[in-house]
Amino acid sequence: MFWTFVFIAVFPETWRKMFYALVLFCFCFERRSGVFGAKTNEIKLVLEGDTVTLPAEVHGDELLIWRFGPDGTMIAKFSKKNGEYVIMPVERFSGRLMPEYETGSLIIRNIRTEHAGLYQLQTISSTVSTKTFTVSVYARPPIPVITRDYSLCSSSTSSPSPSAPFQCSLVCSVVNVSAVSLSWYKGNSVLSNISVSDLSSSVSLPLEVEYQDKNTYSCVINNPVSNQTTNLDIDILCQPCPAPLPIPVINTTDSPQCPSSASLQQCSLVCSVVNVSAVSLSWYKGNSVLSSISASDLSISLSLPLEVEYQDKNTYSCVVNNTIMNLTRRLDMDTLCQSCSGRVHCCGFTETVIRLVASAVVGVAVIAVLVYDVRSSRSYQKRRLQTASGQADDYDDVATAH
Repeated sequence: MFWTFVFIAVFPETWRKMFYALVLFCFCFERRSGVFGAKTNEIKLVLEGDTVTLPAEVHGDELLIWRFGPDGTMIAKFSKKNGEYVIMPVERFSGRLMPEYETGSLIIRNIRTEHAGLYQLQTISSTVSTKTFTVSVYARPPIPVITRDYSLCSSSTSSPSPSAPFQCSLVCSVVNVSAVSLSWYKGNSVLSNISVSDLSSSVSLPLEVEYQDKNTYSCVINNPVSNQTTNLDIDILCQPCPAPLPIPVINTTDSPQCPSSASLQQCSLVCSVVNVSAVSLSWYKGNSVLSSISASDLSISLSLPLEVEYQDKNTYSCVVNNTIMNLTRRLDMDTLCQSCSGRVHCCGFTETVIRLVASAVVGVAVIAVLVYDVRSSRSYQKRRLQTASGQADDYDDVATAH
């Protein structure tokens, strides 16, 4: 302060004015940079799709400038004196920014994660002040899905008993999430939880409960803004393990009937399972269901027929399934459905006798024809020899007469 007075006393009026201008410039620059006049930073946590309002206050002729990001890109400016609110053409905010003409507040519609970050509000009048907003945008959490892990089912756990209570293995899962926690609750108490980072991933959390358990269980996913809950219905998911499924068996029902056109040959098949209950048996052509049949809770045997052409190149399979699993048997067309030309025809006794008799008759006829042909040939040769001998005698008589 002492040297300031010395400077004013020593230097002329012009130099003193330049000094004051420099001090005012530094002061204003520091205010614009937020060093002076900066207010407390405000933090906003919102969900994707929300409409967010960043509040401002205008008391007179101030000029408001809204900036975004670390580089301070101007996205809007407002002057109440001129009745002017200008939205800057920033591609990231295209169609999302709305002016609030009374206060100069900034409204962001349908906000997305790309709009998260630092917002600055500069209020310029005779002084410059800066207020900042840190906006975090979170995706809406999906509803957790609770499923049962049937891979742990075994014969030893298929029937609960007082000495060995039945254990039900459950899994709660969510997909494509980031910055969330997934938790199992028993009543209001947390049993277990797992968290994921900002990277999008799928999360699963296991839980084992007893079949007779009467407590209330729920799976909860949450982020800092919202949560979703799915309650466990233990009576539906935690039934005793069902009996193992048998593998379907595919057989032909009879030998093929061969029509004149080989392309019309039909192969008759049947798929069957025995001693099953609460299952469905189905024929598939590729991924499409051709036919199906279901069994009740009573243990029975199921059969399902199918007819295909020998020249059919499609893929067929027979599937047995219940509520938790399925087993598939694929049709081996080349083995079960050989064409008539590729089969050795089997015949009965009567047909065999008829064929043998017919063959014998044909053989006798062939022999008779051959014998007749031989005799005819000999007779013809004999006549020729006799004719030739008679002509020779006549020639000799004529020669003697001369």
